[in-house]
Amino acid sequence: MKLWIWVACSLCGAFLTAGCVSKARHEEEVKKAFLAGQSEATNRMQKNLGQSITIQGQVRQSFIPWTREMTLAKAILAAGYVGAQDPREITIIRDGEELSIDVGRLLAGEDYPVVPGDTVRIK
Repeated sequence: MKLWIWVACSLCGAFLTAGCVSKARHEEEVKKAFLAGQSEATNRMQKNLGQSITIQGQVRQSFIPWTREMTLAKAILAAGYVGAQDPREITIIRDGEELSIDVGRLLAGEDYPVVPGDTVRIK
């Protein structure tokens, strides 16, 4: 006679059936499933980083999804700039090269394009 055990998985809430499976083997399978999920999440995050803009400085959100209409001003607004004063210095870093932005011109309405993978540093 085979003994069947119903085990509730604490990580995902699923029920597993196993014929006399040891606790150690079950924990090993749960660990493998967890690591596979972590790997998938990491892969998705890395893929999405290529389609985003990174904002460094006094902002609420450091990663902004890139869209075709994205500009520097829109990226800063989307990031939720929280500085007490207007920024003193803004730099766009693209492919390792730095482009210093004239803050006065940006505040006067002149805007600059940003592309996926850009980093915007606000001081």
